[in-house]
Amino acid sequence: MISTEQVIFCINPHCENPINSIGDAVCASCQTHLVYRYLWASGAAAARMKPGIKFADRYEVIAPQVWLDTQPGRSPIVPPELPPAIMPYLRLYPERLHLPQVYGFVPSEAADQGDILLLDNVPIDKQGNLYPSLNVAWDQAKPVRQVYWLWQILQLWTPLSELGLSQSLLIPNNLRVQGWCVRLLELHANINTAPPTLQDLAQSWQSLINFTDTPITVALNNILQQMSNSAVELDTITTQLNALLLSTAAELPLTLQVCGATDTGMRLTQNEDTCFPQSLEHLNDSLIPKLSIVCDGIGGHQGGEVASQLAVQSLKLQIQALMAEIAQESEIITPKLLQEQLETCLRVVNNLISSRNDEQNRQGRARMATTLVMALQVPQRVSTLSGVKSENAHELYLASVGDSRAYWITRDYCQQLTVDDDVIAREIRLGRSLYHQALQRPDAQALTQALGSRDAESLRFVIQRLILEEDGILLLCSDGLSDRNLVEKSWQDYALPILTGELALSDAVQQWIDLANQENGHDNISLVLLLCRLSKDYLVPIPKPQPLAEIPPESKILDIAEIPPDISELAEIPPLNSNIAEIPPVTSDITQIPPEISEPEVSSLAEIEPQPALAASSQALLDLELSAESTPTPIRRRKPWLMLGGLLIVLMGSSAIALFALSQLYPQTLQQMCQKLPASVQRLCPPSK
Repeated sequence: MISTEQVIFCINPHCENPINSIGDAVCASCQTHLVYRYLWASGAAAARMKPGIKFADRYEVIAPQVWLDTQPGRSPIVPPELPPAIMPYLRLYPERLHLPQVYGFVPSEAADQGDILLLDNVPIDKQGNLYPSLNVAWDQAKPVRQVYWLWQILQLWTPLSELGLSQSLLIPNNLRVQGWCVRLLELHANINTAPPTLQDLAQSWQSLINFTDTPITVALNNILQQMSNSAVELDTITTQLNALLLSTAAELPLTLQVCGATDTGMRLTQNEDTCFPQSLEHLNDSLIPKLSIVCDGIGGHQGGEVASQLAVQSLKLQIQALMAEIAQESEIITPKLLQEQLETCLRVVNNLISSRNDEQNRQGRARMATTLVMALQVPQRVSTLSGVKSENAHELYLASVGDSRAYWITRDYCQQLTVDDDVIAREIRLGRSLYHQALQRPDAQALTQALGSRDAESLRFVIQRLILEEDGILLLCSDGLSDRNLVEKSWQDYALPILTGELALSDAVQQWIDLANQENGHDNISLVLLLCRLSKDYLVPIPKPQPLAEIPPESKILDIAEIPPDISELAEIPPLNSNIAEIPPVTSDITQIPPEISEPEVSSLAEIEPQPALAASSQALLDLELSAESTPTPIRRRKPWLMLGGLLIVLMGSSAIALFALSQLYPQTLQQMCQKLPASVQRLCPPSK
């Protein structure tokens, strides 16, 4: 029917007067933020609908195939059995940064047309306008962004091809761009018997490059010639395009500034969160500002607290060794290899916590664990297009496990980069339900995986790469901040003043914590802000760092019962270069772990009887020992000297772990020992106090 009133309904189910005028930001009755959910109506029937028509008394047609759900608090219509045609959308849920998701259906007025499919998470801005197509935005984009767009399309080629959807990447109007990010309007099944090939993709790119006259034109044409050769494989094209992307990005300047903090929250007395960096003691850490971590522990006092601390400590040691090896490389390390290295680091962390669970005989929901979101800016050396050697290729790797999140925020948009590992995501990915169906489950937000909950082989690690090619803020946070879509509601109030130089990074961190305590407050709150600056339009004030949270003593974190007065027990500690292959592998019985982990359900772990403490020296080593099976695999090259480098990393890693344990027990003795160690190991010793 033709709409005669332009209204939007409040999502608050208890609102006494939920009807508001379209354009209002908050409900006039209850002050709840109004949700404007713009949808893409798929299909030819929807394309014929004229603006002004309203369907099902809720969907307003505002532009061709762009509909506004005026009652976003109501669940959409979903058939009893999900049609096979939407299964690819569900299976590709992990790619939701680039792909739309099924929202619901609307019965078509034509009997022979079938239901109209409504898609959410589509490239439409807050005013209901489609983001520009790639071919329209191409001419105005800088070279690094042009190559970055093509790189993302190439990364989507394999998952879409496996489901018979690669045609989606060949339709120009279907490819939209939101800043750096390529986003698809909808998925299109391959129409021909023979699926599209790389040659077809090269032909679609050729129309973009024909009218490009930039420093990358020649290099792109060479890559297209390779793609047109049926004998050339995808890996070869990926390697060439990656080299071009890194060399183009390295032409830009890059400055990083980081600040983080953690807070207990309003209703809790124990903080199970851990973040890096935080407080004054991290100011001189060599990993700042390259490494950022947020962990949300599960398991109560001496459970989640220990798990999150162990994760951060272990990762710092491993990343330090990995960065040292990367610094020695003269060739570009591929994204695939770096992702494998980071995945190995996460497996080490998982098995470290899992081993601690086994030692304390923790079973089922009593096992301590932690979520994790981590960002690592990898400064690879590359040669730029102008022939200059650059020390930084602007790569940032993002890893997440659990429901701690990462957001990328600019002056124009806020993008959620990670996907929660919860029951909702599992049900969608397995094709069992749509988002709003899964949301009705009582266990909807229960975690399906976390570090330490089970054996590493049963976990799915998501590691993605970003190229820093615009000014922006990377926000890492625990669910104490992200719950109730608080980041999406508040980012403009805090991120924009940072980017314009009006608000210091540390002040923004504290203000966001204050907001989370006010609006959520039911959980611990942790966040890390990484400011990425590629321009000098604004000077950002560098604040005087202040401790925002009190960090518990390391001895408490490591759960050391007592320190023996006689240091003769040190004789039992293995030498620094001991063979870590002798450490038994982690063997956890994963059959006893539930399919999902709910933080509320394991909050009672604080009441668990404490396990008998080991001798202090042995306990300290057990806290950070790594099994031989989980030791990070060194970056392999077909060169003998690099194999020696890999061995050095293993030795440095094991030495660093032992040094860390000693530093907690006998700092003076450690300093004396360090003076007698080789120079390569002395670098890992903590500074004397």
